[in-house]
Amino acid sequence: MECISVFDMLKIGIGPSSSHTLGPWRAAERFIQELKDCNCFNETEKVTIDLYGSLSLTGKGHATDYAVILGLFGADPETIAVQDISINIDTVKSTNKLRLNGEKLIPFNFEQDISFNKNFLPFHANGLTFTAFTSSEKITSTFYSIGGGFVVKEDSDNSKKNFEIKCAFPYPIEKGTELLEYCKTLNKPISEVVLENEKSIRSELEINSELERIWCVMLESMYIGCHTEGILPGGLNVKRRAFDMNQSLKGSKPYSNPIKWIYSIRDTEVKFRQIIKWVSCFALAVNEVNASLGRVVTAPTNGSAGVIPAVLMYYLVIENHDGNFEDIKKFLLVAGEIGSIFKKGATISAAMGGCQAEIGVSSAMAAGALCELLGGTPEQVLAAAEIAMEHHLGLTCDPIGGLVQIPCIERNAMGAIKAINAAELALDTSSESTIVPLDKVVNTMWETAKDMNTKYKETSEGGLAVGVHLTDC
Repeated sequence: MECISVFDMLKIGIGPSSSHTLGPWRAAERFIQELKDCNCFNETEKVTIDLYGSLSLTGKGHATDYAVILGLFGADPETIAVQDISINIDTVKSTNKLRLNGEKLIPFNFEQDISFNKNFLPFHANGLTFTAFTSSEKITSTFYSIGGGFVVKEDSDNSKKNFEIKCAFPYPIEKGTELLEYCKTLNKPISEVVLENEKSIRSELEINSELERIWCVMLESMYIGCHTEGILPGGLNVKRRAFDMNQSLKGSKPYSNPIKWIYSIRDTEVKFRQIIKWVSCFALAVNEVNASLGRVVTAPTNGSAGVIPAVLMYYLVIENHDGNFEDIKKFLLVAGEIGSIFKKGATISAAMGGCQAEIGVSSAMAAGALCELLGGTPEQVLAAAEIAMEHHLGLTCDPIGGLVQIPCIERNAMGAIKAINAAELALDTSSESTIVPLDKVVNTMWETAKDMNTKYKETSEGGLAVGVHLTDC
């Protein structure tokens, strides 16, 4: 049974895109390892990169060229200091040299050695090929970034499934019906079933530590976004809005760090309209950080990274002032499992399924997770996920200028609000009155994705991307 861990669905990385930034970055790291495995690394004299399909069409706006360089450089997207990104890229550009894996200096021309090829490779819309040259041979390797930071090779054993075989879970799950059956048999909520699967890979102490680290990155991205002014990079002159929203909402109580910020919001009298504004503020903040090459959690992608943190923050500062790590843990476990069901049955790649595969899936993940925290049964949790996705079906991916800014940032706010609404609707839904089960909407989403015109799948060749000219912004 193919298994996807919660930590596969919630990855820490650098923005602006999991498929166009984090995936290519990881592919470059894997190529370095391949060179070492074939004893070719020390003999490598030159490296070139070819980007195909969506990676080419929107690659510059998504910093794909930066990502492959940083991956070849040996930098880790989870730990690299954000301020070092531009320093490393500028060094390569100014010197025309690249220190491969931080070990071997080779010539590299940023403009000539990265090629943007608009043609699509047949296996997946996000293809990239690395070529290493030695004095006697040429080593070529092609990877596919399939969304959410996942990277596969076409000839791998699991390529048709589009994800890695990680383990043998005691409770293998591909569909919602299987998950519900385990919940019924074990008499456990969804979060506890997922936890049992995760414990087959690592200790609960390790699970707690990693979930806490993920939440800290989510909280930090919200905090940074809410306390940073200015214009986002990329040329669209998009003004950061989370700063002004936070300033107008936070009240007069002082704070000095993210945790005290949470308590400050809790102590503020929040009216109905302000609830919507706070949720929007949290979501916008994350994706403004993401758009500026900041560190976020792919949830399940970078382009949709703001939905889950915003909804979880909503629970902690609005719904339950006594919320603690156990609530955060349950939320992330449920969200990760719902995301994996969509990945197995459909896709989380906008290049394959449009924005329904990103904002739609993240909204479904958040809706289900919130529903469990609000006391929902496993049936209601999956109903919440279904409701959220049902109202994102057909959502296109049409970024203006190939940047994860318009309409992407606002869509995170919309997805978060829909998730909360879906959870509330599901709490008033009985299993007998559920007409569309989660598995049906997953299948419908995939059929919709296959029918969708390619120009609406992260190519910037349709929709708002061509309906609004850069000179209009």
